[in-house]
Amino acid sequence: MNRARLRLAAVTAWSGPPMPIVPLRPSPFPLLPEPHDESARQSALEGYELLDSVPEAAYDDLVRLAATLCDASAAAIALVDNGRIWYKARHGLGETERLRSQSICSQLIADAEPDRLMVIADTAEDPRFAGLGLKLDGRPLRFYAGAPLMSPDGYALGTLCVLDHRPRELRAAQRDGVAVIARQVQHLFELRRYAIEQRRLLSEREAFALQLESAQADLQRRHELLQHSARHDALTGLLNRSALSQLLGSEDAMEPLRNAAYTLLLVDVDHFKQVNDRYGHLLGDRALRAVGDAVAASIREGDVAVRFGGEEFLVVLPGTHLATASEVGERIRQRLARASLPFALTVSIGIAGGDPARDRPEQVFDRADRALYRAKAQGRDRLAVDEG
Repeated sequence: MNRARLRLAAVTAWSGPPMPIVPLRPSPFPLLPEPHDESARQSALEGYELLDSVPEAAYDDLVRLAATLCDASAAAIALVDNGRIWYKARHGLGETERLRSQSICSQLIADAEPDRLMVIADTAEDPRFAGLGLKLDGRPLRFYAGAPLMSPDGYALGTLCVLDHRPRELRAAQRDGVAVIARQVQHLFELRRYAIEQRRLLSEREAFALQLESAQADLQRRHELLQHSARHDALTGLLNRSALSQLLGSEDAMEPLRNAAYTLLLVDVDHFKQVNDRYGHLLGDRALRAVGDAVAASIREGDVAVRFGGEEFLVVLPGTHLATASEVGERIRQRLARASLPFALTVSIGIAGGDPARDRPEQVFDRADRALYRAKAQGRDRLAVDEG
C-alpha cells in the first residue's frame, strides 16, 4: 500500500453500501480538537455512571469478541473523560487509562458521526498521530479502528476500538462486525442508564412516601394535640368541662359507673379570690396548677379528674367506696400543704358515694356538693363525707 492510500484512511459505514470517508484533519500535533459541545458531552457521559465502575463480564466479552473478529492484538471500550481515556473494558491491553492528549479516541469523538467507523491503517503514516509515539503494551501502535459510542441525543461518549502492532486493513465483514458490537455496547449503556433512572424514580417515590408518611404523622400529632387541647384545661392539664360532657354522653365511659359503686370528690380552693387579690393572677394561676398537680398525683389510672370551674375540681373514682375516697381526699390535702408556694393554700373537699342501682350521677353530684358546703361551713381545709 502506497503513502497516499495510507493517508486516506477510510471511515466506513457500519453496514450496507460503501462507507463515506472521513477526511483527515490537518491539525498539527499535539493540538487535537475537542467537540464544540464538550461540557454537554461530558455531562451526558457522567449520566451513565460508567467512569471508574467495576469490571463487568458483558463488556469484557464484547471487547474480546471484537479483537477475535478482527484478528487484532487488543480491543477496548474507551470512555473519553476530562483529561483522560478510561477503559470500561479491555482485552490485550495492560493499562486502565491514558492521557487524553495522547489518544486517537480524542480525535475520533471530535469527528464523531453516528454509524461511522474510523480506520487508521498505519498510525506511523498519519500526520495527526505519528508524533505521539503511541504504544500498545510497550510496542508501537500501528493500527487503529474505532466506532464512536453515541448517546441517543448525539453525544460521543467514547469508542469501541480495535488495536494492533502491525499496519493492516479491515475486511468489509470485519467492519460490519465491529459496528454490530458497538451497537451492543450502546445497548448496554442504555440499559444501564434506564436502570439508573428507575433507581432514581424509585428513590424519589420512596422519599415522597417517607415525606407523606412524615406529613401524615405530623398531621396526626397535630390532630391529637388539638384534641388534647380541646379536652384538657390549659392551666392544670386536667380534663375540662367540655371533656366531662363528652364522657357523660359516652356509653363506654359511663359503663364503669353503671356496673359498680363509685365516689365523687368535689375539691374547692379556700379563699381563692383573696389569693388573686393579694398576690395577683400569676401566683393565682400557680396556685391552681399546684392543686391540679396534687389531684393528678393522688389518683389512679382510670380515675377521672376535671377542672370543673374556676377554682373547683371534680374527681370520679370508679369502683371505690367512701373510705378509700376519703384517703384520696386526704392525700390531695397533704400534697397541697407541701406545695412550693409563697403562701399557705388549702382546699375543702366534699365526698359522696354512688350506687348504680339507686342513684343517678346528678344526684351523687348534688350530695357531694352539699358535703363540700358543710366542709366550708365547718372551717375549711377539711373534707366532709355524705353518708346518705
